[in-house]
Amino acid sequence: MRIGIIGATGWLGSALGKRLLELGLVAAEDLVLLNRSGPRPDYHGHDRVSWAKDPSDLARQVDVVVLSVRPQDWPALDLRAEDRLVLSFMAGVRGEALSVCGGRVVRVMPNAAAEIGQSYSPWWSASELSGADRATVTQVLSAIGASDELDSEDQIDLMTALPGSGAAYPALMAVAMAGFLRERGVAEQIAWRSAEAAVCGGAQLLAGRIAEAPAMVAAYRDYRGVTAAGLEAAEEAGFSRAILRALEAATEAARKLG
Repeated sequence: MRIGIIGATGWLGSALGKRLLELGLVAAEDLVLLNRSGPRPDYHGHDRVSWAKDPSDLARQVDVVVLSVRPQDWPALDLRAEDRLVLSFMAGVRGEALSVCGGRVVRVMPNAAAEIGQSYSPWWSASELSGADRATVTQVLSAIGASDELDSEDQIDLMTALPGSGAAYPALMAVAMAGFLRERGVAEQIAWRSAEAAVCGGAQLLAGRIAEAPAMVAAYRDYRGVTAAGLEAAEEAGFSRAILRALEAATEAARKLG
């Protein structure tokens, strides 16, 4: 299988290319790359990758095309990818628009955790796919984490708002938590380490069993301790409503991109 990445040195494109090579899912000579700045002498330590001269040149050389560019760059690509499997990482560019390239189009929503192989990348197919195509999509995305197929394209916008946000909301919460301590005289380094303990360390208790989150919240509340008081105050201040409003706004922004 030969894979081409358009936007190969950008955030997600670079993460995918690096992981594909590190895991041996594609040989260096079977990876074809394209970016705006031009070829580089090596790519994540590999000098046997190929560099295409334009999007259609890349498509002619590969079986799978990955589009990892900004949504506003899509019209100028003028991609011709007939009979190719095309994976788009672009938010907001609808399947109907992507299908003009002539390929079998799949919209994917990875997130920043792709860099460490921990992205959750839901996807939806705008074209009829074979079993082999679906296996290929899963294999390619396995380089950067886990994936699931969605039922409808509208759900991609929801995924853009939620898993696509990556560390944004945890980071926002960490800023607020560290700020709380710093404003009360705690040294900056200790304030940030405390926020990390709550946001990163605490979240590990939910890894692999996130559906148990309601039960965990209920357990803290039932204990009637310090954290229960905090949870109740957070809800009274509109914590859950704020999260819902954030996701609604992000979903609407994703839809407007299209």
